Amino acid sequence: MQDDTQVRKLDSSALKALAHPLRVQIFDLLAARGPQTASSLAALVGETSGSTSYHLRALAAHGLIHEVEGRGTARERWWERPKGRIEVPGPDEAMSPANRAAAQIVTSEFFRLRHETLMAYLNRPQTDVPEDWRDVGLTMTTHLDMTAAQVMELREELESIVESAIRRFRGQTGPDVRRVSLRAEIFDLPTAASRRTSPEE
Repeated sequence: MQDDTQVRKLDSSALKALAHPLRVQIFDLLAARGPQTASSLAALVGETSGSTSYHLRALAAHGLIHEVEGRGTARERWWERPKGRIEVPGPDEAMSPANRAAAQIVTSEFFRLRHETLMAYLNRPQTDVPEDWRDVGLTMTTHLDMTAAQVMELREELESIVESAIRRFRGQTGPDVRRVSLRAEIFDLPTAASRRTSPEE
């Protein structure tokens, strides 16, 4: 049985297979909405089912997604993401130009979709949200002064909390259950010396 908390680091072939904006969107939708067919994905992304079917097969060829066991027919196949998380390598000067370009596409598209999801959440009418869900979300930003070792310690604490939540709640069903997005970000900001300054500053 696969562990929901296991992390798969994408190799160069899987990274290149994912490096297409529509494939990143399909991959993201399968995570956010659960199993889908080529037809249901086509309706979500505004493409033909022939197009989504082609991209689904390309993702499946590299183990990024797989068919849902025991569901669907020869004409209507259901697809899902494997359990666990993926680690997408960021663009790195040590990479080959092709791998670096692939990493840039995947990273940029993931964060574009992430931002779109956040803005949709922030701008949705409250009347579209069940009353008991209206005040449960949280968006929070703060700035701290830390050493690299302290950041690593806090990162490990956050990862532990997230992994605990994955084990407790992933796959839960029920009338009051909704899919939620859990996000954690911690990173260093540019120093004053590394900022580009304009003549007016």
